[in-house]
Amino acid sequence: MEILYEDNHIIALNKKVSELVQGDKTGDISLDIQVKDYLKKKYHKQGNVFLGVVHRLDRPASGVLLFARTGKALTRLNDLFRNNEINKKYWAIVKNKPSSRSGLLTHYLVRNQDQNKSYAYDKLVPNSKEARLRYEIHARSDRYFLLEIDLYTGRHHQIRCQLSKINCPVKGDLKYGYERSNTDSGISLHAREIRFIHPVKKEPLHIIAPVPDERLWKIFEDMMGRT
Repeated sequence: MEILYEDNHIIALNKKVSELVQGDKTGDISLDIQVKDYLKKKYHKQGNVFLGVVHRLDRPASGVLLFARTGKALTRLNDLFRNNEINKKYWAIVKNKPSSRSGLLTHYLVRNQDQNKSYAYDKLVPNSKEARLRYEIHARSDRYFLLEIDLYTGRHHQIRCQLSKINCPVKGDLKYGYERSNTDSGISLHAREIRFIHPVKKEPLHIIAPVPDERLWKIFEDMMGRT
């Protein structure tokens, strides 16, 4: 595990492509189990270790992932998420250039549980939920564009679905219309950074996740470092 931040109240990891946040029907060992085992060994804890999952990242994506180490921290982090007091920025690599350099996307998403997929509509439809994000083109290579995304709502597959709706599917995302998969079977969507007021210490906290160790990501990270 790549630990980005740790104290008595919270722990933040840099989730890798294909890592599972919580257990599912695959039976694969999930990150929450791994973190509990890590904390149990590091602090010589007896019995069960408390760990609260406050948000999730799609399995094929990567980036900053937060866990709460205490019940108090979990409650307060949940409140911060619920009240949109946590600022999250994502990086997405796309092949198609958006029609505008930047923009606010508002759609209405319907989740299909059987397909594990969401569908975006321009108008309110039955069983839909409003989804909002802002994107901006921050860099480009010879074939791809790097979008920085501010996520204002936390819907199922929101970024993937909304970018697909404007004909800019995330690189490698077969489910949402990209033509081929990435070599690591992941998608080029990375939770780059998160900002919030620490739930207990009441101090500003800014956590940045290095991009995956992959050539195109490193090119874009280097470009962003020079701007």
